[in-house]
Amino acid sequence: MMSVARWYVIALVILVIDQVTKTIAVTQLNYADPVAVMPGFNFTLLYNTGAAFSFLAEAGGWQRWFFVILTSIISVGLVVWIKRIATEQKLLSLALALILGGALGNLYDRVMFGYVIDFIQWYYQQWYWPAFNIADSAICIGGVLLLIDAYRDHKKAKETADV
Repeated sequence: MMSVARWYVIALVILVIDQVTKTIAVTQLNYADPVAVMPGFNFTLLYNTGAAFSFLAEAGGWQRWFFVILTSIISVGLVVWIKRIATEQKLLSLALALILGGALGNLYDRVMFGYVIDFIQWYYQQWYWPAFNIADSAICIGGVLLLIDAYRDHKKAKETADV
């Protein structure tokens, strides 16, 4: 059971870091007023009522509860998946824990405020990447780890089949 708990603790740590940094952003930044950190990087407080890249942000409000329900279902699935594979598959468990922590961080925002708080913004000249947050970063890193794990499993299966 201890090895399962560590993955849930990682998800909880991501959730806490995400919420603490969002609280700092909300209390220290003015909405849509960029604060230059270094060339190509700003802190800019923005609210996203949609999903990734503001998908469905202008949908009229129904998307809030759609994303709440979808994220809740996915989060329950991740909890179960982690429990089932935690002792055998460490990389996959880490990937799922990062995704779970990020999903819960954004779910909290959506339930409490009706939008996700974003504040990290990269840009190059006049081209701006959509603002994001720690939860989004954890989800992306978890996604990359999922791909690496899938590649390793595929490679292992191919080596086993070739023998």
